[in-house]
Amino acid sequence: MKTLQSTLLLFLFVPLIKPAPPSQQDSRTIYDYGTDNFEESLFSRDYEDKSLDGKSIKEKETMIIIPDEKGFQLQKDESVKPLSPKKENDEMPTCLLCVCLSGSVYCEEVDIDAVPPLPKESAYLYARFNRIKKLTAKDFADIPNLRRLDFTGNLIEDIEDGTFSKLSLLEELTLAENQLLKLPVLPPKLTLFNAKYNKIKSRGIKANAFKKLNNLSFLYLDHNALESVPLNLPESLRVIHLQFNNITSITDDTFCKANDTSYIRDRIEEIRLEGNPIILGKHPNSFICLKRLPVGSYI
Repeated sequence: MKTLQSTLLLFLFVPLIKPAPPSQQDSRTIYDYGTDNFEESLFSRDYEDKSLDGKSIKEKETMIIIPDEKGFQLQKDESVKPLSPKKENDEMPTCLLCVCLSGSVYCEEVDIDAVPPLPKESAYLYARFNRIKKLTAKDFADIPNLRRLDFTGNLIEDIEDGTFSKLSLLEELTLAENQLLKLPVLPPKLTLFNAKYNKIKSRGIKANAFKKLNNLSFLYLDHNALESVPLNLPESLRVIHLQFNNITSITDDTFCKANDTSYIRDRIEEIRLEGNPIILGKHPNSFICLKRLPVGSYI
């Protein structure tokens, strides 16, 4: 009787335990990581699958848990080598400050006070309206393909000897609106030279400064302090602007050849001399070889 009572008491106080279905147990074992509202979780496990000299070697594998529409997936965390820092191109600082586009560099109104390092393939440089005071030989020493330079509106007072000596392809050089007192040696293939609005006097131009420039078509030296027309102007010239200088006289050899009355200078289309203190009407033989008379005062 006592045995029966003990058995009944045992059934009353011991809770009934139901084993979970195998599928639920497996699911809990795999997915229950205590990570609510996560996108990815990392965990590591050790396993033995290699042997070396009879010894087991443990390898650690990092796993990633990635949620998807059907549940969670485990993936290996493939090691990613860190990218080496990008090597800065030598020209990058200039091309961040300026605009580099298909061989052209635009450095206009960026407040630079010297010529910046240029990409070696540069063909055109526009550095207008800055604070550049001097041009040096090293500025263009390694840029042999330059064809056009424009420094309009700077503060250039000095151009070092040899600055343009290596620019054998340079066709257009503009130094307008600067503070120049003299001209540098110019490269041989120039077709256009513009140095208007400077302070250039006649003694600042060498006698043969333009003589060998056989491709020069456009020469702009207006609004300077010239006392005379530059000598030995090349035959190739089409347009010559010398207005608003201090030119007081010209000779029969300035544009023509005094000893050759048959000589015709047929390429010149325009000569401007207005704004000078010279009376052109006093020098009729100075224009006998020209197809058109210079623009200026004749009385």
